[in-house]
Amino acid sequence: MPVCVFEWRYGSREMKEVWDQKKRLKYMALVEYALLRALKEVGLVPPDVHPDALLQAVEEVSLEEVQALEKELGHDIMAFVEALASKVDEKTAKYIHLGATSYDIVDTVWALQFRDALNIIYKDLKDIIKKMIDLALEYKHVPMLGRTHGQWAIPITVGFKFANYVYEMARAYERLKDVERRVVKLKMSGAVGTMAAWGEKGLEIEKKVSEILKMKPHAITTQVAPRDSFAELLASLSILSSVMDRFALEVRELSRPEISEIIEGVSKKQVGSSTMPHKANPVTAEKISGLAKVSRSLVLGELENIPLWHERDLTNSSSERILIPHAFLTIDEQLKSMKKLLEKLVINIENIKRNLERAGCINLAERIMIYLTLNKGLARNRAHQLIMDAIRSYGSIEKALKVGHDLGKYLSHQELETLCNPSTYLGSYDKLIDRAIQYAKRVIGEQQ
Repeated sequence: MPVCVFEWRYGSREMKEVWDQKKRLKYMALVEYALLRALKEVGLVPPDVHPDALLQAVEEVSLEEVQALEKELGHDIMAFVEALASKVDEKTAKYIHLGATSYDIVDTVWALQFRDALNIIYKDLKDIIKKMIDLALEYKHVPMLGRTHGQWAIPITVGFKFANYVYEMARAYERLKDVERRVVKLKMSGAVGTMAAWGEKGLEIEKKVSEILKMKPHAITTQVAPRDSFAELLASLSILSSVMDRFALEVRELSRPEISEIIEGVSKKQVGSSTMPHKANPVTAEKISGLAKVSRSLVLGELENIPLWHERDLTNSSSERILIPHAFLTIDEQLKSMKKLLEKLVINIENIKRNLERAGCINLAERIMIYLTLNKGLARNRAHQLIMDAIRSYGSIEKALKVGHDLGKYLSHQELETLCNPSTYLGSYDKLIDRAIQYAKRVIGEQQ
C-alpha cells in the first residue's frame, strides 16, 4: 500500500518515471549493453556475443523477479544480472558485467537519471524565468514601496521586484548547468577504479562506453564516483528550492489583508478554512515554502556521504536511495507549484498606490537627507539626525515642518512636495531591470 507521500500527492508523472524502479532496470540494462558492446569491439569477448539482446531482454525482466533474486543473493546488481542473463542466449549471458563492479552500473545509472531529471527541471525553470521576465516588463514602471526589515524603505517598482527574482532564478539555472558537468559523468573503472580486470584495454573500453552513452568519464575514481558532486547537486537543488521559498514568502507577506499588493488568487469554489468561510489562504505559496524545508534537510545526508572508508564502503547506498529521488521529486513539485502560483498572481495596483501614498514622505527620507547635504550644505550626519528626529518626534516630515521643527530652517514645504514624488526617485531601476533580463536570457538560451 502507498506509504510515501510522493506516491500519491507530490511530483509529476514525468519526474516519477525517471525514478521508477522498472525504468531503473532499463537504465541498468543500457549500461550493461554499452559495456558488453565495448568489450566486443575491443576484442575481449567473442564476436558472436549479442549486446543488443540485453536491450530486448530487459523488457522481459520483471521487478518482482529481480526483487526475489535479491532476497536470495543479498545483492541488487547481481540479482539484476542473473535475471537479465536468463533472458538471453548462453554465450551472451556468459559475458554480461565482465570486469565491472556494481557501482560502475549504479553510479552510471545515477548519472543517466540525473541527466534526464535535470532536463525536466530546466524546462520548468525556463518557463518560470520567462514568465517572471514578462511580469518584470509589464510592471517595469509601476512604483511601489520597497521594504527592508519589514519596514518602509525607498521606492522601487513592481517590475524591479520581479527582476530580482528573474536574476536569482537564472543564477539557479546556471548553477545547475555548472554542476551537471561534474555529476553527469561515466563511472566505468572496475573494482577499486584501476580497470585491472580489462588489462591494457581499460581506457579503450571506457572511451567506447562513454561514446555509446554520450557521457564523459570521470578522470579517476575509487570503486565509486566521488560524492562531492552528488552533494553539490543536492545543494544546488536546495538553493533553487530556497529561491522559490523566498518568492513564495514574498507573496505570502504581500497577500496579507493589511498590505494586499501581490496576492495568490483563489478559484471561486476554493475553500480557505474548514471553519472560517472568509479565508482565502496562499496555500500554493505555503506549499512551496514547506517543501523547501524538506529540500534543505536532504543536503546534509549527501554531505555525510562524501567521507567513505578507503576505496569505498556501503554507507552511502541506503541513504542515497532515499535522498536523491526525494530531492528531485521535491524540487519538481515546487517548480510545478511555482508555475501555478505565477498564473494565479493578482497584482493589486490600487493597493500598491494606496500604500505608497500612505507612506507620505517617510520612505523618501534618504532623498531629503541627500538633498540637504548636496544643496543646503549640511553634513550628511547632521541631515540624517534632523530628519530622524523630525519623524520620531512628530510621525511625519510634513507635520514636523508645520510645527516649526529645526528641519524647517533648511527645507520649505514646496521643496518637500517636489522631493516626495516617488516616481522621480527610482535611480537606474529601468537599466537594472534590463540588465537582469538580458543576463537571464543569456543563461536560458533565449538571447536574440
